[in-house]
Amino acid sequence: METYNAGTYDVIVIGAGHAGCEAALAAARMGCKTLVLTLSIDQIALMPCNPSIGGPAKGHLVREIDALGGQMGINIDHSYIQIRMLNTGKGPAVHALRAQADKWLYQRIMIDTLEKEPNLTVKQATVVGLLVKNGRVQGVITQTGAVFGCRAIVLTTGTYLLGKIIIGDVSYSGGPNGQFAATELSTSLRDLGLELGRFKTGTPMRVDKRTVDFSKLIEQPGDSSLYFSFTSKNINRPNISCWLTYTNERTHQIIRNNLHRSPLYSGMIKGVGPRYCPSIEDKVVRFPDKPSHQVFLELEGLNTQEVYMQGLSTSLPEDVQVELLHTIKGLEKAEIMRAGYAIEYDYLIPTQLKLTLECKKIAGLFSAGQINGTSGYEEAAAQGLIAGINAALQVKEKEPFILKRSEAYIGVLIDDLVTKGTNEPYRMLTSRAEYRLILRQDNADLRLTEKGYELGLITEERYQAFLKKKEQISKEIKRFEETVVSPQNQALQKMFAEKNSTELKSGTTLLELLRRPELSYADLAAIYPPETELSNDVTEQVEIQIKYEGYIKKQMAQIEQFEKLEKKRLSPDLNYENITGLSREAQQKLAKFKPESIGQASRISGVSPADINVLLIYLEQQRRKAVQKDD
Repeated sequence: METYNAGTYDVIVIGAGHAGCEAALAAARMGCKTLVLTLSIDQIALMPCNPSIGGPAKGHLVREIDALGGQMGINIDHSYIQIRMLNTGKGPAVHALRAQADKWLYQRIMIDTLEKEPNLTVKQATVVGLLVKNGRVQGVITQTGAVFGCRAIVLTTGTYLLGKIIIGDVSYSGGPNGQFAATELSTSLRDLGLELGRFKTGTPMRVDKRTVDFSKLIEQPGDSSLYFSFTSKNINRPNISCWLTYTNERTHQIIRNNLHRSPLYSGMIKGVGPRYCPSIEDKVVRFPDKPSHQVFLELEGLNTQEVYMQGLSTSLPEDVQVELLHTIKGLEKAEIMRAGYAIEYDYLIPTQLKLTLECKKIAGLFSAGQINGTSGYEEAAAQGLIAGINAALQVKEKEPFILKRSEAYIGVLIDDLVTKGTNEPYRMLTSRAEYRLILRQDNADLRLTEKGYELGLITEERYQAFLKKKEQISKEIKRFEETVVSPQNQALQKMFAEKNSTELKSGTTLLELLRRPELSYADLAAIYPPETELSNDVTEQVEIQIKYEGYIKKQMAQIEQFEKLEKKRLSPDLNYENITGLSREAQQKLAKFKPESIGQASRISGVSPADINVLLIYLEQQRRKAVQKDD
């Protein structure tokens, strides 16, 4: 193939899904000349599966992306058609915002954002190889022979690497939603010595809204005045209901009768699928005694008749999909517009990455999104943001940016991937975060906006508004600490009676009263209002910080212990075979993963607490030797 020099950039991003968009925007906004190469400009920020953003733990990621200066939260606030707060019956640590998107509008907003971003160039091209010299990236080459030079590359190829679509006994090369697959890049990555695996994911059929009998379904309305971005205010978006129905024994029997035609069970599908988003045939087999499974009908946009069938992900033959669909209440006459399918694809074993998401073997090569073995738009966007930031920092010859597990769900996500790896598509869960009482979605800005500002991703205007919010929270908490209330206050005693709260017998502070579980900030502020009106964001923080102060202090003490181990650094050149007392398994695992700290080493499978103690003793011995040498 004849090649030609097509230009030089600081950072090249390969792919423009949710990871690629965040990576490209971050690098460009940090002052790097950035190029994003995508198989199709029309498919930028495509939502090939459910057009929704957020949910448990995923909503936390979106808030953190926003707090750092990313784009996903802003986009969904301007394109949602339904928004809801989930888990409101539980504590604030697991409250989760979720929005159903108008998928076409979301894409248009993101395409417009990319095209208007200074320092960012968007080109439609298929990358077939990476150019690497002396262990460092030099550029990329495309299918048409264009050679683009660069100092850093961010791989965000999603599920396109050697993608294969599977429906029943039919399979063919392809990407999601009828797109082309990337068929040559996998070979280039393997030739560079990178280890790839094979995963599978899937999606349900889409049906024609006009053929659904909604009178038989259970309505699921949305909430109002909720936003993902801390900057969003007074956005007038519709709130369209979603709908709920259930599978039944007839549905399940059809699936059981056709399991021999399912590529999942015939052996056609080799890749491992996501545990937390199984196909309907997988659910029927794994839970034989369950009489029904939920099916949510979610509209894909305001200007389309397509309805997404959440809960019916399948790769069964198309005729079986039609048959099982017609057994479900309200869907007896439903017409399929797009059949469900499975997709197999190559992914990069993520333990080959550093915490910066840079490949250990190849300097300047970063990787983010589903190529790293994750599932979900939110997980992809979070990785893309961090990879883009670190690519830009490397170009600028600055220190890398790493979020710890104690600082963000993003830190948990990346640490899990890099330290533990994954043998199935990884999904973020609140249970994965040890410090989830601290890492709430409501305080993501308080945790991360300062960092985003230092990186240059938060504007001065937004930063000043953030500082004002912090000051208001602090002043209001101080007011609650200092305001003494008297049992003679009849309005207060009346409110206690209405709330079934114990009558006040002696003077106390507003802060002590707010610690009563049956009382809210609004209850007390109605009688003892602040001098100036405060936003809901401020009063929410005041209430949470006061009510959960004891629990927060305990978790902060745990984080302090965690930080001590994270600060004990391990050299990448450390020869673990020379450390007496380490188990053989620990020596092998530590040599392979090259952890950056004692804390990270402790999370590697096969490294025991006894091995960690050996490492701590070794580091202390080395420290003492260094001190003696200096003396």
